[in-house]
Amino acid sequence: MINNSRYTTTAIIFHWLMALLIFMALAMGVYMVDLRISPDKLKLYAWHKWVGVTVFGLAAFRLWWRLYKTPPPEPAMANWQRNAAKATHYLFYALFFIIPLSGWLFSSAKGFQTVYLGIIPLPDLIEKNDEIAPIIKQVHLLAGYLLGGLLALHIVAALKHQFIDKDGLMNRMNPFT
Repeated sequence: MINNSRYTTTAIIFHWLMALLIFMALAMGVYMVDLRISPDKLKLYAWHKWVGVTVFGLAAFRLWWRLYKTPPPEPAMANWQRNAAKATHYLFYALFFIIPLSGWLFSSAKGFQTVYLGIIPLPDLIEKNDEIAPIIKQVHLLAGYLLGGLLALHIVAALKHQFIDKDGLMNRMNPFT
């Protein structure tokens, strides 16, 4: 059993709030792309953008918090597991910024301004550009799928620690303990 060192309450809130929002954004993204153009599809796109902007802002605060507040000591584990966990977390943080930025860039390139929560117009990051828009869209889609795969890996690893290793690792991020 690892020691009882836990992440701070702030880090735990960031983790679970972002997890919820990212699952929502991924689910909306997968669902909405194949819908026919309709008011419902446009509404889903708006919500998807709002969640993405929120994730981007939370990621900035989360990164600041991570740099400001040292995380608890790592539990004992094999070097390959520690290296895989570090690589996964670095990639998570990169994707927390790449995905919302590429979505915002794509909207800008297509000529659709992002209006956060339907009330705060955000500036376009680039001018309308039909040549670069498909490339940015592919970056956004591939990064989203990569994030989905990393999330699956993250969940499987956490469950392995909980039910196979029984090392208490999940308690470090458990909001109910």
